Amino acid sequence: MFIAKSKQPLDVRWTRELSSEPSSITISKDKAGRYFVSMLCEFESKPMPVTAKTVGIDLGLNNLFITDSGEKVDNPRHTKRYEKKLAHLQRKLAKKQKGSKNRNKARQKVARLHAKIADSRLDNLHKLSRKLINDNQVVCVESLAVKNMIRNPKLAKHIADASWGEFVRQLKYKAEWAGRTIAEIDRFFPSSKRCNGCGFVHESMQLDIREWDCPDCGRTNDRDINAAQNIKTAGLAGIV
Repeated sequence: MFIAKSKQPLDVRWTRELSSEPSSITISKDKAGRYFVSMLCEFESKPMPVTAKTVGIDLGLNNLFITDSGEKVDNPRHTKRYEKKLAHLQRKLAKKQKGSKNRNKARQKVARLHAKIADSRLDNLHKLSRKLINDNQVVCVESLAVKNMIRNPKLAKHIADASWGEFVRQLKYKAEWAGRTIAEIDRFFPSSKRCNGCGFVHESMQLDIREWDCPDCGRTNDRDINAAQNIKTAGLAGIV
């Protein structure tokens, strides 16, 4: 493959077979110096076999999400994993003379590390969203206003790193392709404060309370699992 006005062929690594003859081809280059070839093709999605399994998930920071059955999926925290190395490279970049070749080399190193963090995050989200869609006919999830939540200066970096919005976006389009259903629950629904056993609702509950006893029925609730169970109950009730 060649780029227009260039005699050098591109060393292309194909990620998948094309489903049809492309109607348009877009070549882009990111700040890390990598080229990407995007091809617009037509394809017909094939619904997956219907399954009786359904799941409710509660998105979080300590765990990326928790299911109604009690499974807790770890949050890799990709930004935190590389933050010391990133800070080191950014300090070196700041010391370089503007317009110099050394500054451009340092900028490339920072860009490549940012790209590595973003790629690691996306890879993990794609794997998790694919598994949820493959295993369940209905996935119930909260509708979160992520842009508003990021305004919290103490949690902004952690929320952005978890990338809840991208995760839900992936669930939606993969569900549409596979013939699955995504049931989004209103973000004001009291999933954490409501006892899934009897329906009692606390007036308020601080974030540091991770387990609580229902004063009505005496049930001991894990905050996150109970929230996921309530999300599933509300989601299934809304689509039946």
